[in-house]
Amino acid sequence: VIRCRAAVAWAAGKPLSVEEVEVAPPKAGEVRIKIVATGICRTDDHVLEGCFPNVDFPVIPGHEGAGIVESVGEGVTSVKPGDKVIPLCLPQCGECSFCLNPESNYCVKSHVSEPQNLLPDKTSRFTCKGKQIHHFLWVSSFAEYTVIPEYAVAKIDTAAPLDKVCLLGCGFPTGYGAAINTAKVKPGSTCAVFGIGGVGLSVVMGCKAAGASRIIAVDINKDKFAKAKELGATDCISPQDFKKPIQEVLTEMTGHGVDYSFEVIGHVDTITAALASCNMNTGICVMIGVPASGSVISVDPMLLLSGRTWKATLLGGWKMRDCIPKLVSSYLEKKFNSDLLITHTLPIIKVNEGFELLRAGKSIRSILLF
Repeated sequence: VIRCRAAVAWAAGKPLSVEEVEVAPPKAGEVRIKIVATGICRTDDHVLEGCFPNVDFPVIPGHEGAGIVESVGEGVTSVKPGDKVIPLCLPQCGECSFCLNPESNYCVKSHVSEPQNLLPDKTSRFTCKGKQIHHFLWVSSFAEYTVIPEYAVAKIDTAAPLDKVCLLGCGFPTGYGAAINTAKVKPGSTCAVFGIGGVGLSVVMGCKAAGASRIIAVDINKDKFAKAKELGATDCISPQDFKKPIQEVLTEMTGHGVDYSFEVIGHVDTITAALASCNMNTGICVMIGVPASGSVISVDPMLLLSGRTWKATLLGGWKMRDCIPKLVSSYLEKKFNSDLLITHTLPIIKVNEGFELLRAGKSIRSILLF
């Protein structure tokens, strides 16, 4: 058993508490990882608010981490102690019908099918003050050591800087892949991105890489516009500057609506606006933001009957164990610069400060270091 620090969420609506926790050794098919760095993602904030589905408290959040394998359980062959790895919040078991389908990046082991609050044997590897602490998406990267099933761990290049490539565990591949894989943005096309936080800006980078000629960033926080333009946005607009609905503004700006729209906020009204803002016949709207558990979207069927395509993406459509190591290699080859998303670096003890920066719209990505 290893004793180490972890940021524990004891109950919804309460700040995180940095505690000493005990982390049990890995069982068969499991990997224990020393987390070096982890990003703060909006999804972690949804956990703290109590609006992310299938989460049990107390829990150690965090799902955008990178670290080094400390030990492995019986039967583990794909990684060994000392390997640099990224833990995956979307597993890839390699055996289910989804994993075997080349067009799918889903896995039946994912939390959308069944909660990932405990490891597959329905027990936790975390205890604190004599109490069992739940895992989050099996990753729990707000702990200095964590235990994860082997099929939710990707071995990466030894040259990768862990305090930078931790973003490749969730935020960057989700946004970048939404443009490249899910929407399949075509050269010369027009795009609108609703919400330009870390994931939204990654969408902007993906649209630019795909050759889009016009990328319109939509956000009420104008402080983010300079960064959006630096990463490839051609226009930045705030819905608060217009008296008419933002979908009408976008339609007027582009003629018949954008070719691709992306919703990266998770609000029911912006999801509907994003759908309405894309071209009525060939437009593709991709939903990325996570709405509050139990949300219901009401949509005029004519928005779809005229030919629009409405789809969502899970982690940007990447088969995680296969693709994350390749994305890390692309990062090392400077094919994209995800470092530009990092605005703050903090020690784990300042985790709550990191969430305050996020909620105040003052950070894009804060990285926590152990």
